[in-house]
Amino acid sequence: MTVMYDRVALIGLGLIASSMFWAMKRAGLAGEVTGYARSEETRDVAREIGLCDRVYDSAAEACEGADLIVLCVPIGAMDTVAREIAGVLKKGAVVTDVGSVKRAVIDAVGPHIPKGVHFVPGHPLAGTEQSGPRSGFAELFDNRWCVLTPEGADKDATAKLRSYWEALGSNVDEMDADHHDLVLAVTSHTPHLIAYTMVGVADDLSRVTDTEVVKFSAAGFRDFTRIAASDPTMWRDVFLNNKDATLEILGRFTEELFALQRAIRQGDGEHLHEYFTRTRSIRRGIIEAGQDTDAPNFGRNPKQ
Repeated sequence: MTVMYDRVALIGLGLIASSMFWAMKRAGLAGEVTGYARSEETRDVAREIGLCDRVYDSAAEACEGADLIVLCVPIGAMDTVAREIAGVLKKGAVVTDVGSVKRAVIDAVGPHIPKGVHFVPGHPLAGTEQSGPRSGFAELFDNRWCVLTPEGADKDATAKLRSYWEALGSNVDEMDADHHDLVLAVTSHTPHLIAYTMVGVADDLSRVTDTEVVKFSAAGFRDFTRIAASDPTMWRDVFLNNKDATLEILGRFTEELFALQRAIRQGDGEHLHEYFTRTRSIRRGIIEAGQDTDAPNFGRNPKQ
């Protein structure tokens, strides 16, 4: 694979950014990768494990002269970071992001992008419950989807970014930002909220002790706890910035839950069987599409 961007700047050095770095190194996509994290501790860890070729103490320094800038910070920090780096962005550079809400990111970042710089928002649909610079690994994006929401961005810049994500291992699609936010409310945001809620219910249920919750966790509850272990700052910002879509899907979920509750109360086995049969077919579709595999525990940087 040939170099696609001479210099790539990763702003924020958590799971996604660190995985992007190792994936770029695997494929030889960047001549140099610079990085920045707000926390001094995170910057020190990044230097210790060799994450990025150079780690800077300010976002502006990391972005100076970069051909591709990837904003990997929580959604609530996007505006502040965009303001900080705007003055050093070179003409022709591409700015993208990895946020799981797109309309809020476009509203926060777009106004600060100078003329001649291309803003192509993106969202890799990949992750684990782990966070921080040590959590990344090159295979995270393999056969996962990355959605771009160009909103009229330069076609050549968008096409190149698409090729870049494909070279990282992703499948790539494009969609409208508002539609993206609705889709993610169904496939990610509301399920996470439900997982947090179910773990909270177990914690509040005085008749079930903490020891029993840990000892007798069946597969379903283990999956809930895995999802609910995700980064709280990120998910706080997701729900605050994708409020309408999440509430719409949560309302629909509540209606479905009430219908199931009524079927159980009335002993309506036919309704339950039909419902579970229909939903099982959706699960089978996910398996057939190869999107059911958990993030692999291999390929991690040996320094981590």
